[in-house]
Amino acid sequence: MSDLFTNKQQLKNQSYTAEDIEVLEGLEPVRRRPGMYIGGTDEVAMHHLVNEVFDNAMDEAVAGFANRIELEMREDNVIVVRDNGRGIPIDPHPKFPKKSALEVILTTLHSGGKFGGKVYETSGGLHGVGISVVNALADYLEVEVVRDKNVYRQSYSRGEPTSKLSSVGTDAKGRGTTVAFRPDSEIFGKAKFRPEKLYKLARSKAYLYRGVEIRWICDESLLSEGSDVPAKETIHFPGGLSDFLAQHLGDRPTVVSQPFFGDAELSGKMGRVEWAIHWPADEEPYESTYCNTIPTPDGGTHESGLRSAITRGIKSYGELVGNKKIAQAMGEDMLGGAVIILSLFMKDPQFQGQTKNKLVSQEAARLVENAVRDHFDHYLSGDPENSNKLLAHVVERFEDRLRRKADKETSRKSVTQRLRLPGKLADCTSSANIGTELFIVEGDSAGGSAKQARDRQTQAVLPLRGKILNVASATVDKIKANQELADLILALGCGYGNHYNDENLRYEKVIIMTDADVDGAHIASLLMTFFYQEMPDLITNGHLYLARPPLYRITIGTTTYYAQDEKEREDIIAKHSRHNSKVEMGRFKGLGEMTPPQLKETTMNVGTRILLQVKIQDGDIEPTKERVEQLMGRKPEHRFNFIQEQTANRGTDIIEQLDV
Repeated sequence: MSDLFTNKQQLKNQSYTAEDIEVLEGLEPVRRRPGMYIGGTDEVAMHHLVNEVFDNAMDEAVAGFANRIELEMREDNVIVVRDNGRGIPIDPHPKFPKKSALEVILTTLHSGGKFGGKVYETSGGLHGVGISVVNALADYLEVEVVRDKNVYRQSYSRGEPTSKLSSVGTDAKGRGTTVAFRPDSEIFGKAKFRPEKLYKLARSKAYLYRGVEIRWICDESLLSEGSDVPAKETIHFPGGLSDFLAQHLGDRPTVVSQPFFGDAELSGKMGRVEWAIHWPADEEPYESTYCNTIPTPDGGTHESGLRSAITRGIKSYGELVGNKKIAQAMGEDMLGGAVIILSLFMKDPQFQGQTKNKLVSQEAARLVENAVRDHFDHYLSGDPENSNKLLAHVVERFEDRLRRKADKETSRKSVTQRLRLPGKLADCTSSANIGTELFIVEGDSAGGSAKQARDRQTQAVLPLRGKILNVASATVDKIKANQELADLILALGCGYGNHYNDENLRYEKVIIMTDADVDGAHIASLLMTFFYQEMPDLITNGHLYLARPPLYRITIGTTTYYAQDEKEREDIIAKHSRHNSKVEMGRFKGLGEMTPPQLKETTMNVGTRILLQVKIQDGDIEPTKERVEQLMGRKPEHRFNFIQEQTANRGTDIIEQLDV
C-alpha cells in the first residue's frame, strides 16, 4: 500500500508546463527521427542517402546544365558525387545575409531551388530536404563548388559546419558541384555501402536520361573476388530505355519481333514520358518505373496510365480485326508476363512519403495514357503480323487463366482466402462445414426472401433459375454445359460422379426449398434425381433434406397459423375458430410471396421448421433405381403407365370411400 501511495504522490507532483515543450532547431529533428526522412536506419535507408545526393546531380543534367556525373566509392564508407552543372550558389542568401546559399541549403530543411519551378522545370528532389538530411546524418561531409572559375569549399559534421566557406583556388575550365560524405555510425551502426547496389543505381540513371554520361569509380579493395562490378567504367546509353530493355532481355525469345518503345511530350507542356515494353516468350515479368529519375518500386499513377493505354489499345485493335475474345481479356492477360520500363518527367510530382516509392499525382495517369495511347495504336496498326501474334498471346493467357480457375478444386474459404464461388450464392460466414446449411431455392424472388430470412453465420442460399436439367435423360455433355448444375456443383465443392469426395462437402445439410405446389414438387424431383445419379453418397451419408414451406396462412382473431395443405388448413380452422371470430385465409403462390420474417418462422428457423430427410433404405436400392428410371428416364411410355396406374388406384380409393 505504501508503494502505491508513493507512486500516486509522484504522479500528482509531476508538472506539465511550457518548460516541458521541446523545440528542435535546425537539423536536430532529422537526427532524432531519421526514419521519418529516409525510412529507417538500416542498410537500405543508408543507401538512400546516395540517391538524395545523386538525384541533385541528375536534376542538373535533366535541366540541360550538366552532361557528366561521377559516382565514386572510397574506403572508409565514403561516397563522392561530382557533376559539371552550374554549381550550388555560394553568394549570401537574401533571408539569411550572414550565411551563403550553400550553407542554408545544407543546414535548413525545406530549402532549395525546386519549389517555384523557375530553376528546374522537372526534378527528383522536391521537398527541399534531400541534401540537408544527408548532411544531418553524416559524421563527415565536404562540398566543393566551382563557379565563375573559382573553387569554393566547406566541411560539415552531423549537420553543423566545421569550417567556413572559403575560396581554395581557381579552375578556368571546371564547373559544377562535388559532395563527399560518410554516414554517421551513431545512426547506421556498422552498415556498409555495397558496390553492387550503387553500380546498379549508376547504370539505371544512365538509361533514364540518354543525354548524361556517368563515370563509375570504385576502390578495388571494396570489390569481392569474382564480382561483376568493375573498378572503373564510363556508362552512356544513347538509346535510353530501349538499350535498357535490350540488355535486360538478352537473347531470350519474344512473342513479337519488335518491342514497343518511344517517348512523347505530355500535353500542356507538363513534361515528357519514355517507355519500353516487350513480351518475352517465357513470360517472366519485370517492371521498373521512375519519375524524374527517382525509382518508384511501388508504381503509382504513371504506371496506371501506361497500363490503361496498353489494355485499351489491345482491346480496340482486337475489335477492329474481329477478335471477339479480346473483349473479355483483362490487364493481367495483356501485361502479366511483360517486361515494362517507364520513365516520367513532370512538373511538381507528388510522391507517397519522403522516400518517394510511389507516385500519387492524379493527373499523371491521364497525361501518360494520352501520350502513350496514340503511339501504341500506330505500333499495332503498322505491323499487323506482329500485332496478331500479340493478340493470340493475350487470348492464350486469357484462356489459360480461365482453365486454371475451372480446374482449381473448390474448398471452404478460410480466414485468409476467399474462394471463387457462384455469383448468386450468398455464402455463410462460418469457416467449418459442421452445422452449416445450403438452401437451394427456385428463382431470384425466393432467393431474395431467403437471403434476408437466413442466419448468416450458418445458412447459405443458392437461387436456381427455373427447372434444372433432367440428368436422367441427358447426355454427359449436356450436364457439363448446364450453368445451373455447374453453379450447384461449384457451391458444394465436393465434385461429382467418380470425383465425388464427401470430405470436401462445404455444408453439413443440403436443403431443397421449393414452392409448395406442383411446379415446386417437379423442381425438387429434378434436384433429387441429380443428387441420386451424380452424388449418391451425399444422400446415403444423410446430407440431403427437403424443406416444407406452408401453402396457407390462416389468421384467426389476432393469431396466425400456417398449413401445409388443405386438410391441415381445415383442421386449424375447426380447432381454433370460435363464435364470431374473424377468419382470414391466404394462399402462398410461392416462397417469393412470403415476407422474410414469415419464411424464417415457417421454413428456415431451426426451432420451428419441418425438414424431411431424403433416405434410401438398404433394401430399397434396386426398387429406387427402377422408380427413378420409370419416372425420370428416357422412355416416356414408362411415365405414362405409372400415371395410368396411379389414376386407376385413386379411382378405386374414391369408390371404396363412397361405399363406406
